[in-house]
Amino acid sequence: MAAKKKAAKKSAKKSAKKSSAKKATKKTAKKSAKKAGKKRVPSAAFMRPVQPDSALGAVVGNSPIPRTELTKKLWQYIKRNGLQDSKNRRAINADDKLRPVFGGRSQVTMFDMTKLVNKHVS
Repeated sequence: MAAKKKAAKKSAKKSAKKSSAKKATKKTAKKSAKKAGKKRVPSAAFMRPVQPDSALGAVVGNSPIPRTELTKKLWQYIKRNGLQDSKNRRAINADDKLRPVFGGRSQVTMFDMTKLVNKHVS
C-alpha cells in the first residue's frame, strides 16, 4: 500500500516538473521573439484608404483616409465634444453631426459604433 502511494507521488512530481518546464520554454520563446526586434506589421487592409460618405465626412473630413486614422479622428471628435456618457463610459451620445452616422439613434455603445461607421465608408 505504501509503495503505491510513493509511486503515485513520484509520478505526480514528474508530471508537474514537465508541465512547468513546458511553460518556461513557452515564456522564453515569447521573450526571445520580442527581443529579436521584430515589429508588428499592420494589416494592409487597415492601411488601405477608405472614402467616408457625406454624413461621416462632416465629422472626420471628406478625404480618403485609412480605417485606423478614421477611428482616431472619430474618437478625437467624441472626446473634444464631450459625447461619452458620464455614467456609462462605453456609451456614446450622438450630437447633430453623429446622429445620421448612428442611424438616427441618440446613443450607441462603442462596440456598435464601429459596426455603424463601417456602413458609411466605401
